[in-house]
Amino acid sequence: MHRLMDHHVWKSVAAGLCGNAAHSSVMFLKRWMDWLPTFQPYQDLQLGLSGWLGGGPVHPTVPWAMSFVNGTLVLGVLFRLTYHFLPGHNAITKGFLFGIVGWIAMGLLYFPILGRGAFASDLGLGVLPAAFSLAMVLAYSMFMGMAFSLLHSEPVRLWSTRG
Repeated sequence: MHRLMDHHVWKSVAAGLCGNAAHSSVMFLKRWMDWLPTFQPYQDLQLGLSGWLGGGPVHPTVPWAMSFVNGTLVLGVLFRLTYHFLPGHNAITKGFLFGIVGWIAMGLLYFPILGRGAFASDLGLGVLPAAFSLAMVLAYSMFMGMAFSLLHSEPVRLWSTRG
């Protein structure tokens, strides 16, 4: 039983890693295309950490590493633990819904904690930060769902064939 659990944990971590690859690709594209240059969630986290730690400098890799660990380990395993409770008939749909919940939590908790307002509305960019963060989170969660499906030998379906 313990070995079976380890097997599922590693598959979940691998699925989270695939989601992280998708997330990183979207963030790379954002930087390369110079989209929303004043919307910098990693720099905001770096500044927030610096303030919380008494104003000392925080290396730029720290927010990236935190995101990597969170997306690979924490969210990958959390997706596995909540998988059977999420509505939907396939891992991609479940990944989509997992992402929507994560996006809402990020918009209502993460951005306000960093002083950016709900869904980063205080940046004065309208709905663009919220829309971009939705795309970023859905890229992560849907690729994680697809990888989860493949790693757990489930058929990858974009829609259900159930009536």
